[in-house]
Amino acid sequence: MTKIIDVTPENVQEETLFCIKDIKKPGFQSKRIWFEKQYKLGLRMKILKDDTDKMIGFIEYIPVINAWRPVAGNNLMFIHCMYVYPNKNKNKGYGSLLIKEAENEAIKQELAGICVMTSKGAWISDKRIFENNGFKQVDQKGRFELLCKKWEPVTKDPELIDWTANQKKYKGWHLVYADQCPWHEKSVIALLNTALDFGIDLNVTKLSNANEAKQAPSGYGVFSLLHNGKLIEDHYLSATRFRNILKKELVQES
Repeated sequence: MTKIIDVTPENVQEETLFCIKDIKKPGFQSKRIWFEKQYKLGLRMKILKDDTDKMIGFIEYIPVINAWRPVAGNNLMFIHCMYVYPNKNKNKGYGSLLIKEAENEAIKQELAGICVMTSKGAWISDKRIFENNGFKQVDQKGRFELLCKKWEPVTKDPELIDWTANQKKYKGWHLVYADQCPWHEKSVIALLNTALDFGIDLNVTKLSNANEAKQAPSGYGVFSLLHNGKLIEDHYLSATRFRNILKKELVQES
């Protein structure tokens, strides 16, 4: 038997945030503060547990107008993240169970449907599980797809916002991120230290609200590494990966 736990500001310290379980980690506290602010704007997180009370999956969703992704829409729910772990727990219907939870919440709030960004790349779900649950692709930019499932067909489809539009304004090295993912804090510290080692001035900007995330310079929205107007990475990366990027970029400049 499985059970689904509603994570709330009252029980978040006890239930944790799935992706980061150690409440003493800086990333946990950053995400917790972000979570509590967004909870007031409709953000919800549900954790799936097995019969031994072990966490095996989670889903995070929010009304699309408050979504921290470059997506425009109205009267729809938006899934930020969904994950089932480890691999032995996949293909057992757990993902579909979590999607159904988000759908039920959208219906309860009298929204017209639900949508999600997908990709075959890192840090975001593949679209197949959503297609298997009745979602249809309504937009695509680069490696990112936007899928939607509506029970009120007259409602306008959501759209992806052109995240390349603002890239050129980022001169030099820039890291733009948000606390929506608890692993970003660790990455930012690692990248700043690596930049110091290379004598690079890395400008760091933390996104403070959903509107800023919607206008972010990458498809993922909440993590963007740029160099002279060019998007280098659109998701969390390690110090080792950044070190290799710097070596390559510096060779090209020399």
